[in-house]
Amino acid sequence: MVPVLPTSGISAVVLLSGGLDSATALAMASHQGFACHALSVDYGQRHVVELAAARRVAESLAVVEHKTVALDLRAIGGSALTDPAIAVPEQESEGIPPTYVPARNTLLLALALGWAEVIGARDLFIGVNALDYSGYPDCRPEFIRAFQGLANLATKAGVEGSRFAVHAPLIHMTKAEIIRTGTRLGLDYGLTVSCYQPDPAGRACSVCDSCRLRAQGFRDAGLPDPTPYRSA
Repeated sequence: MVPVLPTSGISAVVLLSGGLDSATALAMASHQGFACHALSVDYGQRHVVELAAARRVAESLAVVEHKTVALDLRAIGGSALTDPAIAVPEQESEGIPPTYVPARNTLLLALALGWAEVIGARDLFIGVNALDYSGYPDCRPEFIRAFQGLANLATKAGVEGSRFAVHAPLIHMTKAEIIRTGTRLGLDYGLTVSCYQPDPAGRACSVCDSCRLRAQGFRDAGLPDPTPYRSA
């Protein structure tokens, strides 16, 4: 990964799911001076209410543009987030969890790369985190480095001499560190949705992996958790 340097007005494409991590990555990119173009993807996810959260976050951080692209991964399934026949685990599981979506981050980064090339941006931001999500192969530093290499080989801009940089500023941070960082930047985490199986109002289940990691992160950070839970 290329280190992020202070900048002003340089365009960047930031993947924005509507969850805690991607919102923090967007806040960090904005704070560093990038002109942020936020990209969300409607991939048929069970927790589709996160897209409304993405819109709220994008508005609150005054992005240049927020685009939502449809890419229905229910057609291939294979994940608890895209196949209703696969249950979202409510207890810690070993290895790669059922909530892993096959090739999701590869596909999302590819869309971000395409948009970046069109608008002349050379910086991509993604809120992956290797410490909390070590079970996901597409959240590792090796994956980010490999995709950055691909970006510079597979694009007109890359072969003509422009260099793409894929930034994953949260990749080595704990959830508490992520939350403290976003809080310092003024991010309102009450706008975000992290739950894998929220109700239609966006209230979290409190028992899925993502809910447990989020709640523990706020506890470890010593900050109040603004998440509305169904059991509350």
